[in-house]
Amino acid sequence: MHNERKADHLRVTLEEDVRFHGVTTGFERYRFVHQALPEISMEQVDLSTSLLGKRLRAPLLISSMTGGTPQAAMINRNLARAAQAHGLAMGVGSQRTGLEEPETASTYRVRDVAPDILLLANLGAVQLNHGYGVDHCRRAVEMITADALILHLNPLQEALQDGGDTDFRGLLNKIESVCRALPVPVVVKEVGWGISERVARQLAEAGVAVIDVAGAGGTCWSAVEAHCTTDPHVQRIAAHFAEWGLPTAASLLRARRGAPNTPLIASGGIRTGLEAAKALALGATVVGIAAPFLRPATISAEAVSEEITIIERELRTAMFCIGAATTAQLKDTPFLERVDTGQPM
Repeated sequence: MHNERKADHLRVTLEEDVRFHGVTTGFERYRFVHQALPEISMEQVDLSTSLLGKRLRAPLLISSMTGGTPQAAMINRNLARAAQAHGLAMGVGSQRTGLEEPETASTYRVRDVAPDILLLANLGAVQLNHGYGVDHCRRAVEMITADALILHLNPLQEALQDGGDTDFRGLLNKIESVCRALPVPVVVKEVGWGISERVARQLAEAGVAVIDVAGAGGTCWSAVEAHCTTDPHVQRIAAHFAEWGLPTAASLLRARRGAPNTPLIASGGIRTGLEAAKALALGATVVGIAAPFLRPATISAEAVSEEITIIERELRTAMFCIGAATTAQLKDTPFLERVDTGQPM
């Protein structure tokens, strides 16, 4: 069942138009103030940063996408090879299938081709209300020799799925228990509708090490679920939620207010290095990107690497043109303004 759903999700995201149409990421509302005298050389620009104690050569995470099927295995390995080549972080898709159908566990394993990357395991947080505990979390981490565990939150997606897991009661306390007991750090992320200020505060207080806001504006999972069902009622309901969610830029700012001392990953519809630069300037430590890498990953690691190279060059160019030699300087830049107000951030 999980296998079929994962295969469906993969097929739909590759073949159908499942982007948000009424909601944007919000990054178009910001622009950098060009500095004709940046007073640095482009060669000086250093993209490196640290996350969870590990050095990244660029502040990029290949966001969690897939696992559990033969095609997913090939995609994950191509993504991992590219992540290794560029010194990036990577998350795998939800490993519930790997835990419950052990013969699929190999589709998530990439350490042999990516021994040095920051690698994130992944489970749905709601499974903690369906018999999963710290031991399952530990097994997910051990399955792929991960450096940390993502617990993802997806209430709207579950509400739209046939037989979805919609009991989210008491989850915060269970997430806190996992944070206390798991030997690796815990990352909590949404899947594409954003993290609010209140939720960011709750997660930080629970001991979550990193929050991935995963806002609206990229892949719309209500649209994906609509394509995956033949139930006309679900299709109708999903259509009414096509504009639901916090745009990524707004979610990032809200999460910063709620959890000012917690590293943030900005993801959700970020497609270019320029958008990544804006996200970093708004306070993200790392930027998560998924969709632009998915189709290249069905071809080869080199195709993924080519896409990463373009994104990195765009990011480097943006930093050069505002005189930010490091990602820390980019994060504190005075040269980002809102287009509608013309006021510095």
